[in-house]
Amino acid sequence: MAKKRVAIIGGGSSGLCAIKSCLDEGMEPVCFERTNDIGGLWRFEEDPEEGRASIYKSVIINTSKEMMCFSDFPIPDDFPNYMHNLKIMEYFRMYAKHFDLLNYIHFKTSVCHVTRRPDFSATGQWDVVTETDGKQESSIFDGILVCSGHHTFAHLPLHTFPGIEKFRGRYLHSREYKNPQEFSDKKVIVIGIGNSGGDLAVEISYTAKQVFLSTRRGAWILNRVGDEGYPMDIVLSSRLNAVLKEFLTTSMVNKWAEQRLNARFSHSHYGLQPTHRILSQHPTVNDDLPNRIISGRVLVKPNVSEFTETAAIFEDGTKEDNIDVVVFATGYSFSFPFLESCVKVVDNQISLYKFVFPPHLEKPTLAFIGLVQPLGAIMPISELQCRWATRVFKGLNSLPSMSDMIADITQKKEEMTKRYVKSQRHTIQVDFVQYMDEIASLTGVKPNLLSLFLTDPKLAMEVFFGPCTPYQYRLRGPGKWDGARRAILTQKERIIKPMKTRSIEDSISYSSVPFLLKIVCGVVLFAVILAYF
Repeated sequence: MAKKRVAIIGGGSSGLCAIKSCLDEGMEPVCFERTNDIGGLWRFEEDPEEGRASIYKSVIINTSKEMMCFSDFPIPDDFPNYMHNLKIMEYFRMYAKHFDLLNYIHFKTSVCHVTRRPDFSATGQWDVVTETDGKQESSIFDGILVCSGHHTFAHLPLHTFPGIEKFRGRYLHSREYKNPQEFSDKKVIVIGIGNSGGDLAVEISYTAKQVFLSTRRGAWILNRVGDEGYPMDIVLSSRLNAVLKEFLTTSMVNKWAEQRLNARFSHSHYGLQPTHRILSQHPTVNDDLPNRIISGRVLVKPNVSEFTETAAIFEDGTKEDNIDVVVFATGYSFSFPFLESCVKVVDNQISLYKFVFPPHLEKPTLAFIGLVQPLGAIMPISELQCRWATRVFKGLNSLPSMSDMIADITQKKEEMTKRYVKSQRHTIQVDFVQYMDEIASLTGVKPNLLSLFLTDPKLAMEVFFGPCTPYQYRLRGPGKWDGARRAILTQKERIIKPMKTRSIEDSISYSSVPFLLKIVCGVVLFAVILAYF
């Protein structure tokens, strides 16, 4: 039987692991990347192509290396825990070279149209029209993996800011920002307090005359550095915390988390305190913002109610004159114009089973990869989605009925609506551990804690109490990797290694859970597992 041909749209981080997943399942991947290089979002360019998100030169990722790596290819131990975009690109190139992925990528090739073939209900095949150097070509594929991401089109809601049309200064979307020098000695308003807004306010404040950070709702500010100096996501993203969250009320979790954040600095004193609870908004990660606020270089303001020719009037009635620049850090919207006949995006929402499969197709041969906004790293999520999708393409895993898929989609939308404040950014939210386990269960690669406690207690303790690193999903099932156990048991050393540039003997422990409590929790967990099975 001929190999199934799979078209992969996009050569970013999701596209790379999509190629590898196809190869692992014995399929023929053909990746179409409209630029001349891999990396997608994480490749810095002074003048990026339209329809691609753009980072600025100094960007450092908000997820740590052990949490964001591909599950069978650890990031080198000497790489920093939070990597600059150049280091991220270096890792992607290492990954692509190690698994020989570049040979499957068609660079400078755009996907124009993806349509179902006339016999789709029987074959599940697609016609894909691509364009290279002005020449179009049509090909037939057995499956489609859409890996173009959700940071595609800049969201610039000018209609919500009266008077912006008569403002004499400059205004731009954060996508256009590259470095702070162009804002030297200027008065700048940054609108939006997501990760981009916080980062830009901080960076611009080093050269600007004054920066005003305007926010509608305020925000809870997380820092990259957690307990004992370990990466925050390493401390928080554990199975123990996921289990505790199931037993605690949302109000209890909110109260605990907010007290922890306010212990670092009072969000109320700093003008950041939102009216909503911490679990109701995608968090903003920024270590430096409180320092710039306390030094007066960033002044937090409410939403802008109106612009004049030279000033901004805020909702509290205050006014700032002689504004030179307004930076709209208002996020992105996504769409898939090449798939107009198959899927529809309405208000930045798309109906997908587990955020991957359209439920209405007769054959499950179209999958969206990385179209989620996780409370954690996106790379391992994309990889696990690819592993699941390719097995569905091959018929090794099946999907439920259309009605069951629609019911699951509806439930998730209702849960998001109930939990999060209404916002364009809160339509594709997932919790890292819970979502990874959900997809892993469907793929047959979720760690079996009962088996681990019986056969490998040392590993079981690390899997449960330690960070839920991607290696856990290579311990068993399809795609099992022999190096997964060692990668998990040595992850502490890789976290510490890049910071040990001055030799000092100390103990290595990143858990805030006392040892005796670990033992008690372990016994209770083991009893729960036995009772469950």
